[in-house]
Amino acid sequence: MTENPALLDYLARIADALERLAPPANPAIDLAAADAFVWHADRSWLEPVPSVARVEITLLQGIEQSKDLLVANTERFARGLPANNALLWGVRGMGKSSLVKAVHAAINAAAPADPAQRLALIEIHREDIPSLPVLLSVLRTQTRRCLLFCDDLSFDAGDSTYKSLKAILDGGIEGRPENVLLYATSNRRHILSREMIENERSTAIHAGEAVEEKSFAFGSIRSVAGVPRLRPGDVLSDDRRLCGALRPAPSARTFTG
Repeated sequence: MTENPALLDYLARIADALERLAPPANPAIDLAAADAFVWHADRSWLEPVPSVARVEITLLQGIEQSKDLLVANTERFARGLPANNALLWGVRGMGKSSLVKAVHAAINAAAPADPAQRLALIEIHREDIPSLPVLLSVLRTQTRRCLLFCDDLSFDAGDSTYKSLKAILDGGIEGRPENVLLYATSNRRHILSREMIENERSTAIHAGEAVEEKSFAFGSIRSVAGVPRLRPGDVLSDDRRLCGALRPAPSARTFTG
């Protein structure tokens, strides 16, 4: 076959144009690059965060019991011991997300400089919850222990993305990786709207089955003093009957920092 220089040049330009149109390759994930990351679901990429916006844990006052409970739970996880996923709930401005970031920093301050022995804080945005199985499949292959952090977690009427979270917490085939723990904050004690619960109850054969489907295996911490200490395995549910033990004690003092 006789080569046609003009045709070869034309084909080369077509190939170059197609390469420019192709999406870029996903960046390599390096958990040693920083102590904190943000998950980008569209690119399946963990963006390193060189400096976390946080306050010192000693500046968080009026939430001593919640702080001690979360520190102890995080220390256990950092040492490779069993630990609970946790939901911090309360009104806006009570220091919920500040507490998570401060506890992460305090635990790492006492850890060696080797990144492999320090906790990685990974923020996943609420709207990216459906990509949680993809993120966990990435972290499952890593040796570094990771705290997943979702701020302002809640689900509105018609939102079925809670099922992705429930499958991870309550047991899919793979389950949550041993090196991953989930901390979430919410302005609601019940992270599912009342409308969602009522709709499920009205269509279920047994109302209790609808409630059970929307229960989450979280340990619950409210950002006020005087909250009863929860036992491992306590369940945060949108069913008020199951949440009775989570109500704050009468002497609770709200933290407004």
